[in-house]
Amino acid sequence: MPFTLATWNINSVRLREGLVARLLAEELPDVLCLQECKSPVEKIPLEQFRALGYHWIVARGQKGYNGVAILSRLPLVDAGDRDFASLGHARHVAATLDNGVTIHNCYVPAGGDIPDREQNVKFGQKLDFLTEMRDWAHAHKPAKSILVGDLNVAPREDDVWSHKQLLKIVSHTPIEVEHLGMAQDAGTWVDITRQDHPEGKLYSWWSYRAADWNAADKGRRLDHVWATRDIAAAAHSSRVLRPVRGWEQPSDHVPVFATFDL
Repeated sequence: MPFTLATWNINSVRLREGLVARLLAEELPDVLCLQECKSPVEKIPLEQFRALGYHWIVARGQKGYNGVAILSRLPLVDAGDRDFASLGHARHVAATLDNGVTIHNCYVPAGGDIPDREQNVKFGQKLDFLTEMRDWAHAHKPAKSILVGDLNVAPREDDVWSHKQLLKIVSHTPIEVEHLGMAQDAGTWVDITRQDHPEGKLYSWWSYRAADWNAADKGRRLDHVWATRDIAAAAHSSRVLRPVRGWEQPSDHVPVFATFDL
């Protein structure tokens, strides 16, 4: 049976509970992975989500920052989490569906403003996080798995509004792109969004700093849907819901969708 999965950095699930409910009601994804929930698990507002049919949740939370959650209309079980780079942050959680597919929901550190680990501890943490994602994939050789989330790297030239102008800006620097690529290769992860949309500009994030984000259109594709090679061919219908960035009090990220015939 096909199922549709979405990933969305919500930038506070409690503040944007209504937006999550709207997305669930209008788009009906079978599984929604949220990042940057900024809430302890026990304070995630689940009542409205359950009323919409999302009875299963697997989450890891922290007060005020980080946090990842998987909401589902389909039965799933908690498949654990990893503390990549030993940061003590709630940045990863996994769950397994009845069909045996494991979903990994990841929130890679943003990395601060200076792309130099000697000058900026946060940038070093980001690189270490990606390195440990790579090492984990090498060691565990994931199969029948999907990895989604705000990976905070826009890897391709057409994943940013200006490749040349962003080469020294955190999220598109060569060293970040290299580290993300090694993590992807180690897990034989296939970029499903680009499998479906191989060419052209594609963004999932627009800064709050722009007076008119839509007119300026200085976006980046920071949010990703990957699948292991054994199931990548079953994926289709990828889409980025750009209009969501224009909703009232939006996140600076928009949801990214894909459907899997599994």
